[in-house]
Amino acid sequence: MARVYANHAAVSPPSAAVRSAVLEALDGYGRHGLSWYFRELERRERVRGLLGRLVGAEARNVALVPNTSTGVVDIALCLPWRAADRIVLFSGEFPTNVTPWQQAARRHGLEIVWQDGDLSRTDRGAALERLEAELRRGVRLVALSAVQFQTGQRMPLEEIGALCARYGAELFVDAIQAVGVVPIDVHSLGIHYLVAGSHKWLMAPEGLGMLYVAPASAAALIPEVAAWMSHEDAFSFLTRGGGHLRYDRPIVQTAQMVEGGAPNTLAIAGLEASAGLIEQLSVGAIFAHLQAWHDAVEPGLLARGFESARMAELSGRSGSLSLLPPPGAGASEWAKALLARGVSCASPDGWLRLAPHWPNSLDEAPTLLDAVDEVLATLR
Repeated sequence: MARVYANHAAVSPPSAAVRSAVLEALDGYGRHGLSWYFRELERRERVRGLLGRLVGAEARNVALVPNTSTGVVDIALCLPWRAADRIVLFSGEFPTNVTPWQQAARRHGLEIVWQDGDLSRTDRGAALERLEAELRRGVRLVALSAVQFQTGQRMPLEEIGALCARYGAELFVDAIQAVGVVPIDVHSLGIHYLVAGSHKWLMAPEGLGMLYVAPASAAALIPEVAAWMSHEDAFSFLTRGGGHLRYDRPIVQTAQMVEGGAPNTLAIAGLEASAGLIEQLSVGAIFAHLQAWHDAVEPGLLARGFESARMAELSGRSGSLSLLPPPGAGASEWAKALLARGVSCASPDGWLRLAPHWPNSLDEAPTLLDAVDEVLATLR
């Protein structure tokens, strides 16, 4: 078992509260069968409300999806594209927020415009100028991550959202590395679409995600992924007796159009427990705690020859502290060596990433640095 678990940006271990909630839901089905299902319908609505509050959205505009990738694919399939529409993507993005747009471009004859994702970390002014130059030429959609998975850079969403509004582009945000740890408000940031998975900073089981769609954007979507639960009043033929089975009921015109079939009920139960704890603690307090954790470990790592990607501006920071190791071993070798010494972290594309969460103690810094010293001793 890890003495220091700093890998929440990959997978967050479920807490006792999450495990208890999942078992309660499973036992409920075991004891009551179908009658328990209606309790879970009520839970889904509560969870939509919880997730909405975490990002400043209304519950009716939040859908529950199987994972982040599904949310991206749903929008890529349902947007009313026109041939030659332009999409802005960013280098360095996790493929989740690239591949579906590439497939949409192939299918509809769209143009993909690439921007340097890391430039926002090294020169924000230049990055925004380059983006604005493309927006002036006409852009249908800008798709980016709220936080870059490699470096932990928090992207300037406020500035990007304002630019998109000025030039008539929609903004799609992959927020899996942000929701639950970084303050986000979809309205003030001008976000049209936001998707996030449950198993990282939301600290819930895998196999679940959220999708927010702004009302005006949802009304324009083509329901290419609709299924039986996408209809208005979808359950009426199961609960109101004969004569209610129809196939012409309207499709709902909100994000919940994509909720076409049976959901991951157990993961939803776990997410209610974990998101409830996050709301109780508050994202702002969690973010401040993680910055204090980073402050406790970063100086020692810099003194040992690591190079940090952490931005000086608080607005550019997230829950992840990413570093380039000193000469002698790469990030993947470091991650394996630290795990052998009780420190769990990740090595995305050459960076060593430390990602604590609210359960991590500030007292972990000496333990982590001792493990680093042990690894350094083997490299001399």
